Amino acid sequence: MGAYSEDLRERVLRALERGDGCTQTAGRFEVSRAWVYDVKRRFEEHGERRARRQGGYRPSRLERFRDVIEKWLREQPGLTLADMAERLWEKKKVEIGVNALWWRLNKWGLTYKKNSLRQRAKEGGCQGEAGAVAGKRVGRALQAARLP
Repeated sequence: MGAYSEDLRERVLRALERGDGCTQTAGRFEVSRAWVYDVKRRFEEHGERRARRQGGYRPSRLERFRDVIEKWLREQPGLTLADMAERLWEKKKVEIGVNALWWRLNKWGLTYKKNSLRQRAKEGGCQGEAGAVAGKRVGRALQAARLP
């Protein structure tokens, strides 16, 4: 469904300017009260009377850090997505989820092949460095779960 018409927005704003309440205006024009509040807020805060453009291209927050991320991966090829997301926050103040980070790296073609450290351990559970990596991930997950 597309945006409501400019004419409807104008009529809603005129009703609000006359002093009609948001609930009354929503009922009269058969729109949601939340939409009326949104139209009112956008007009008061930004002076916008028209609908904002929907869809289209939205540039990635990571695009300007691509060189830095590639450098991190060259220097430390075993860097996990969680570690990279943490590093992005600490060094660049960019907050991004692990899934969004994976999608961006995949789009850039910065995926890496599994090696022996990332493969499931043989009989007897995790051994050597792979166990340390797995333990580190589990520890971080538990630590994140404890945060408020």
